[in-house]
Amino acid sequence: MSQFNLKTLILASVLFTSPFAHAGLEDGIKAANEGYFEEALKEFEYLADKGYAPGIYELAKLYEGGYGVIRDYRKAAQLYQEGVKKNHVDSMFALAVLYDEGKGVKLDKQMALNLFEKAANKNLPAAQFNLGVMYANGDGVSHDFELAKKWYEKAAANNYSLAQFNLALMYFEGLGMPKDLEKSYIWNTIAEYNGNMQASHSRKLDERKMLPKEVEEAKEKADAIYTKILAGTYAGEGRLF
Repeated sequence: MSQFNLKTLILASVLFTSPFAHAGLEDGIKAANEGYFEEALKEFEYLADKGYAPGIYELAKLYEGGYGVIRDYRKAAQLYQEGVKKNHVDSMFALAVLYDEGKGVKLDKQMALNLFEKAANKNLPAAQFNLGVMYANGDGVSHDFELAKKWYEKAAANNYSLAQFNLALMYFEGLGMPKDLEKSYIWNTIAEYNGNMQASHSRKLDERKMLPKEVEEAKEKADAIYTKILAGTYAGEGRLF
């Protein structure tokens, strides 16, 4: 049985409150991206002191990565927790990753799961994907391919290519469902459209086992789904299959 990969991503967030706070956040992110961490630190500390959640989050990222400061996972976790209290979705995700890996906090898979779920229910694709991986692998939870599929589908609908690829793998191997080569081809194709080279390779393997007419029909379905995903109107595979 294949082991699904867990890839965590920390996403930069922007919450629109006052134009001044947003401008300061933009300046801090620009400085950090250009390597001017001392300048970024000043911007984020000022915003954090004002209780601005995105500023708190960006400050935490500096401490987590050791950018312009001594790396301090505990400090990062404390800051992310402040962001969580303000209902900041990226802080939820980032803190979940720390609990999942036991960095700056005691390793706690249940806490990671709870925080991933909070972020996932706010429609954060990376959190939806990570939940899918946890349930597919039985990582801190019981194996549950039905729940894994549910969360992969949500992330896939948000055009998250890793989820699209893992969903294809589930169909190919028949994990918690009957094997379905057509759906494997479809989701591999969609992930390939998003630049996933593993999916490109898997799609070619699918194609070798399909008749030309089957490939043509599956390609049409993949294109229809992808168009809906890009338009933000994809409501789940049941609407198209």
